[in-house]
Amino acid sequence: MMENQNNRFSSRFTFLLSALGIAVGTGNIWRFPRIVASNAGDDGAGAFLVAWITFLFLWSIPLIIVEYIMGRQSRMGTVGAFSNFMGKPFAFLGGFVGVVSTAIAFFYSVIVGWNIYYFGAIIFTDLPQNNDTSWALWSSFQNSSLPIIFHAIAMTVGGLAIFKGVSSIEKVNKILIPILLGIVLLSVFRAVSLPGSLDGIAYLFTPDWSQLRRPGIWVDALAQNAFDTGAGFGLFLTYAIYIRKKYGIVKNAFTTAIGNNLVSLIAAIMIFSTVFSILGNEMGMQKSEILDVMKTSGPAATGLTFIWMPQLFAKMAFGKPLAILFFLGLSFAGFSSLISMLELAVRNLIDFGVQRSSAVLWIVFSSFLLGIPSAISLEILGNQDFVWSVGLIISGILMAIAAIKYGIDKMMNEISIESEDDWPFPRWWPLVVRFIAPLVGFTLVAWWMIESPSFFVTCVIQWGTVLTFFYIMNSYLTKKLSNKPSSK
Repeated sequence: MMENQNNRFSSRFTFLLSALGIAVGTGNIWRFPRIVASNAGDDGAGAFLVAWITFLFLWSIPLIIVEYIMGRQSRMGTVGAFSNFMGKPFAFLGGFVGVVSTAIAFFYSVIVGWNIYYFGAIIFTDLPQNNDTSWALWSSFQNSSLPIIFHAIAMTVGGLAIFKGVSSIEKVNKILIPILLGIVLLSVFRAVSLPGSLDGIAYLFTPDWSQLRRPGIWVDALAQNAFDTGAGFGLFLTYAIYIRKKYGIVKNAFTTAIGNNLVSLIAAIMIFSTVFSILGNEMGMQKSEILDVMKTSGPAATGLTFIWMPQLFAKMAFGKPLAILFFLGLSFAGFSSLISMLELAVRNLIDFGVQRSSAVLWIVFSSFLLGIPSAISLEILGNQDFVWSVGLIISGILMAIAAIKYGIDKMMNEISIESEDDWPFPRWWPLVVRFIAPLVGFTLVAWWMIESPSFFVTCVIQWGTVLTFFYIMNSYLTKKLSNKPSSK
């Protein structure tokens, strides 16, 4: 049975908050600073920021607009939307896009669990006063069975948040997002007041132009911007199913994407200020030593936020309550993104006639099981983070191809007629979707394949397995798709 057609966001504001919930998450606070640090040069990290901002306009915003259109016009999940926009033989591509986002949810839930644990641990224990005690807290947690337990908690709460559909999603995000933004702003104000923090900020924004010659920095910048904003996930496509046609698309795409990137920059300022102050000003480390620490805070610097933020709060007035609020807010941010990933997978099952309650149970349970390896091993988590983050580039290319197949001009005409109080399509949008986004995506994947053949092999194996499965199942899937509901 198809869900009630009146299951829509109650207002433009609640939709915008939920869309921000997709974009603003642990990817901004946990992932972005460590990716910046990993791509920094001897003189600074600004070159990565240049590449990252470039892709905001040449990738993320254009593809978010495409996703909004595909979801609102088809009123179906990724499989049904690709079938609608490209024809039934191409429905399997929507299956791949859906799996990319769901695979990210497997390990993303693990990271949300880390935040829940730190929230609880800081309530009942003292904040670590130095680097050694902070590492001890992190290591003792990672070397126990607790990551699996908190992964289960995160998945369970995420499932409960989407159990009743969009009505519960918007209620949750009305609480989560404002709290998170307020806590992050409080934290960054304190971070920049620490002695030596300006050295970290200066390093963050100073470009080392030689870094732009590395293909890896461009791949990471594109993947991070996609991860930051949610472009290519299919998440905006899924939420757009539940918006009324009078809601503007272009305005919301720009607002959510730019607002998200500002949060990422604020988070990076907070982390870089803290690390440079603690290691440089207090421990007397040189810049090269500080960078080595930042780049080796666990595999792919996964411990960066969890090693340094508790030390930041230990140096603040009212540090402990602020630390509790911070990790609570970070947990909220993780949940706001996790529930959108789970909803994407659930929506696809609903399109095949599965009741929402059954779909939620299937997705939550299977996602928990498939996330256990990442909960057990940081190396596996790092591999999955890499494979499926780069997989977002493939998903973005497929989104652009779907728009081209459907007709760029047709999409623009349909949306312009139906939307109210929206901004006009940017003049460069058709050019980017038709040519630049696919070309950039294909070029970066090919460039990265040549430079990192060993990493490419593991990606191709995992991507290829998913594509082959859905290609074989394509006819069955299109037959099972429920009838498209009215889009009024």
